[in-house]
Amino acid sequence: MKTMTCRQLGGPCDLQHHGNTGDEIIHAQDAHLKEFVAAGDTAHETALAEMKGRWKNPVGGLGWYRRVKKEFKALPET
Repeated sequence: MKTMTCRQLGGPCDLQHHGNTGDEIIHAQDAHLKEFVAAGDTAHETALAEMKGRWKNPVGGLGWYRRVKKEFKALPET
Protein backbone atom coordinates (compact mmCIF):
# COMPACT_ATOMS: atom_id res chain seq x y z
CA MET A 1 0.00 0.00 0.00
CA LYS A 2 1.16 3.52 -0.80
CA THR A 3 0.04 7.00 0.27
CA MET A 4 -0.46 10.25 -1.62
CA THR A 5 -2.03 13.46 -0.36
CA CYS A 6 -4.74 15.57 -1.86
CA ARG A 7 -2.09 18.26 -2.40
CA GLN A 8 0.18 15.87 -4.34
CA LEU A 9 -2.76 15.24 -6.66
CA GLY A 10 -3.46 18.92 -7.24
CA GLY A 11 -5.81 19.60 -4.34
CA PRO A 12 -5.57 22.14 -1.51
CA CYS A 13 -5.16 19.92 1.57
CA ASP A 14 -2.97 17.25 3.07
CA LEU A 15 -5.58 14.52 3.52
CA GLN A 16 -3.90 11.19 2.84
CA HIS A 17 -5.23 8.69 0.33
CA HIS A 18 -4.05 5.08 0.56
CA GLY A 19 -4.12 2.49 -2.18
CA ASN A 20 -2.44 -0.45 -3.81
CA THR A 21 -2.53 1.13 -7.26
CA GLY A 22 -2.36 4.59 -8.73
CA ASP A 23 -5.92 4.14 -9.97
CA GLU A 24 -7.15 3.52 -6.42
CA ILE A 25 -5.49 6.76 -5.29
CA ILE A 26 -6.97 8.71 -8.21
CA HIS A 27 -10.46 7.40 -7.49
CA ALA A 28 -10.05 8.24 -3.78
CA GLN A 29 -9.05 11.80 -4.73
CA ASP A 30 -12.05 12.12 -7.03
CA ALA A 31 -14.42 10.99 -4.25
CA HIS A 32 -12.68 13.26 -1.71
CA LEU A 33 -13.05 16.33 -3.92
CA LYS A 34 -16.72 15.62 -4.64
CA GLU A 35 -17.49 15.02 -0.96
CA PHE A 36 -15.79 18.19 0.27
CA VAL A 37 -17.32 20.44 -2.39
CA ALA A 38 -20.76 18.97 -1.74
CA ALA A 39 -20.27 19.82 1.95
CA GLY A 40 -19.58 23.45 1.01
CA ASP A 41 -15.77 23.46 1.08
CA THR A 42 -14.89 26.11 -1.50
CA ALA A 43 -11.13 25.44 -1.24
CA HIS A 44 -11.62 22.19 -3.17
CA GLU A 45 -13.80 23.62 -5.97
CA THR A 46 -10.92 24.45 -8.32
CA ALA A 47 -9.35 21.02 -7.93
CA LEU A 48 -12.72 19.35 -8.56
CA ALA A 49 -13.27 21.43 -11.70
CA GLU A 50 -9.80 20.45 -12.93
CA MET A 51 -10.48 16.78 -12.17
CA LYS A 52 -13.78 16.88 -14.06
CA GLY A 53 -12.03 18.61 -16.97
CA ARG A 54 -9.46 15.81 -17.16
CA TRP A 55 -12.19 13.18 -17.42
CA LYS A 56 -14.02 15.21 -20.10
CA ASN A 57 -10.84 15.61 -22.15
CA PRO A 58 -9.10 12.22 -21.98
CA VAL A 59 -6.27 13.15 -24.33
CA GLY A 60 -5.38 16.30 -22.40
CA GLY A 61 -5.84 14.58 -19.04
CA LEU A 62 -3.60 11.70 -19.98
CA GLY A 63 -0.48 13.71 -19.09
CA TRP A 64 -1.75 14.27 -15.54
CA TYR A 65 -2.77 10.61 -15.27
CA ARG A 66 0.64 9.37 -16.40
CA ARG A 67 2.43 11.77 -14.04
CA VAL A 68 0.41 10.56 -11.04
CA LYS A 69 0.94 6.92 -11.96
CA LYS A 70 4.71 7.53 -12.28
CA GLU A 71 4.87 9.37 -8.94
CA PHE A 72 2.81 6.61 -7.29
CA LYS A 73 5.14 3.93 -8.61
CA ALA A 74 8.17 5.76 -7.17
CA LEU A 75 6.67 5.99 -3.67
CA PRO A 76 7.77 3.65 -0.89
CA GLU A 77 5.32 1.15 0.54
CA THR A 78 3.60 2.39 3.71
